[in-house]
Amino acid sequence: MPIRTNRGRAAVYRRLWGWPLRSPRHLAASIIIFVVVVVALGVIIPRLLDRTPSGQNTAAPPSTSAQGTQVGQLPSSATSLPTKQPAPSNSAKAAPPAVDAQLTAELWAENWIKPPPGNDVNKWLKQLEEYTTPEFLAQMATIDPRNVPNKLTDKVKAVKSTTSSIDYVVTTNLGKVSITVVKAPEGKWLVNSYTKAD
Repeated sequence: MPIRTNRGRAAVYRRLWGWPLRSPRHLAASIIIFVVVVVALGVIIPRLLDRTPSGQNTAAPPSTSAQGTQVGQLPSSATSLPTKQPAPSNSAKAAPPAVDAQLTAELWAENWIKPPPGNDVNKWLKQLEEYTTPEFLAQMATIDPRNVPNKLTDKVKAVKSTTSSIDYVVTTNLGKVSITVVKAPEGKWLVNSYTKAD
């Protein structure tokens, strides 16, 4: 039969609130029930909050900042290691050959065909260092100076020229050689490669 008076409701509430205090057994049972409810809520609620709708992709990883740092990473030091010279761009605009690039190609070719006495690779590379990119100079360390031509039979001539790189051809006693000169970031022209020309 429903409770119709405020006094009746108060009596029911008093009995509910007073039940844990009636005996030590009731109090222990109340504490256990309370702990179980709290633990259950602590397990269920996070699972309900973390649940994502099916078919929805997981969030993309956070993008790195402009300097490449992420949360928890130290920023890179101000002093950076030497970087590789930029490769000649295919979209570079055509331009007349620069005078200093021509001079670099000529001086490089003259030093290239003149290995020092004893064919010392280190001395040979030292005389080419001023006109060569560091990356290409490291590759040239594997070359035996005795295998390079020993005479230029014609002048160094530009065959293709852009704002960032120039290809030259020079004729030697062992055939034609194509030399590529690139513009370094500091504005200096340096030899970046050479190959046997057709």
